[in-house]
Amino acid sequence: MAKPKTEYHCTSCGTVHIKWEGQCSECKEWNTLEENAVQSSSAAGTVAAKGSRFQSYSGDVGQIKSIKDIDLKAVPRTKTGLSELDRTLGGGLVQGSVTLIGGDPGIGKSTILIQVLASLSDLRTLYVTGEESLQQVSMRATRLELPTEPLRLLTETCVERIIEHAMHEKPDVMVIDSIQTIHTEELNSAPGGVSQVREATARLTRFAKQTNTSLFIAGHVTKEGTLAGPRVLEHMVDTVLYFEGDPGGRYRILRAVKNRFGAVNELGVFAMTEKGLIGVNNPSAIFLSRHETPVAGSVIMVTREGTRPLLVEVQALVDDSHGQQARRVVIGLEQNRIAMLLAVLHRHGGVSMFDQDVFINVVGGMKITETGADLAMILAALSSFKNKPHPSDLVVFGEIGLAGEIRPVPNGEERLKEAAKHGYKRAIIPKGNMPQKPIPGMKIMTAQRLEDALDYL
Repeated sequence: MAKPKTEYHCTSCGTVHIKWEGQCSECKEWNTLEENAVQSSSAAGTVAAKGSRFQSYSGDVGQIKSIKDIDLKAVPRTKTGLSELDRTLGGGLVQGSVTLIGGDPGIGKSTILIQVLASLSDLRTLYVTGEESLQQVSMRATRLELPTEPLRLLTETCVERIIEHAMHEKPDVMVIDSIQTIHTEELNSAPGGVSQVREATARLTRFAKQTNTSLFIAGHVTKEGTLAGPRVLEHMVDTVLYFEGDPGGRYRILRAVKNRFGAVNELGVFAMTEKGLIGVNNPSAIFLSRHETPVAGSVIMVTREGTRPLLVEVQALVDDSHGQQARRVVIGLEQNRIAMLLAVLHRHGGVSMFDQDVFINVVGGMKITETGADLAMILAALSSFKNKPHPSDLVVFGEIGLAGEIRPVPNGEERLKEAAKHGYKRAIIPKGNMPQKPIPGMKIMTAQRLEDALDYL
């Protein structure tokens, strides 16, 4: 018997190599090549004849139309029953959309998916699990006290049989939990491999588009926190959602990193309870510790995630360094910016911390990626260094440049209104963010350079 041919797929970018190499020649990542069996030519010819693998997702092939002849009616959306999930999706489920949800084990992916199906009692739904038995899924639904009448369950890992059952069942919403357990019989590699994940997702996406089925796909993540499998997986689907937060904690953050039907980087906040995930209507309250008395090293900033302004507390601890090199530890913010900001503080503020360990943390496990947190990081570190608390009713935001200038950030007026709604009466903001109309009950102090902001303190 002839030895089956093999090829190597990069788990990072999906590039095919004819032999194993330590480094991928395309994306330059190390140790990402995975061995897969090559499909035989006879099997490939059979599949190509059927046309199942190489069809367009939508099925509209060989047709050229003028853009004015295309129907531009509004895409109908279906509410999922979870307002925070609807916000992250851009307003609700879209027919024929494919949504990929990733997160750490135990963070709540399966929980939120079964909650969604249970709340859509007026639609036909199908929950396909490849990791659990029907009894385990039923036990979870019962423990969460969900209505079990509308739930239809299927235990299957073969994508061909899943689609066959779905064609007969005709669900409006379908869940695949998880894509790493699904395989196609046309390939010989093991489930979870690059080729299997890519092929199974392509077939499921094609089925969803051609039948107008809203599809949820749960995916595993790597130790770096990214979705396991080829990077092309995220390009194939319409929406990519990531669960953030400590699996052992109470709160979960659902972030949209890709959305063809809504705003990118939209945020949904949930609380994990005995009855499942419940949306948090006022997420600013959970990110503020509300100290009884002002403490040194604490600053409140207003960030913006998607279309929502949020108040978060930035804490800093500055202490004498006892090592050969001072430490710079940042959790929840951009790690590399703190060294740059401390250099700007030294050059333009006259404060040196080269012999100090600096630790900065965002309360509540929030991750802030925008540069509008620069001013909050500097003022929190300075407060801890001088052991001088800031006023408890003060909020700040602004980006700091290398020349010491404080740059404006988007949607400054909305941030100020959110802070005023929570009772904050003072704000230090970039001069370019000064609102045209006064904010009732709030004293606004503007700063064009870092020296100006330090003069207010």
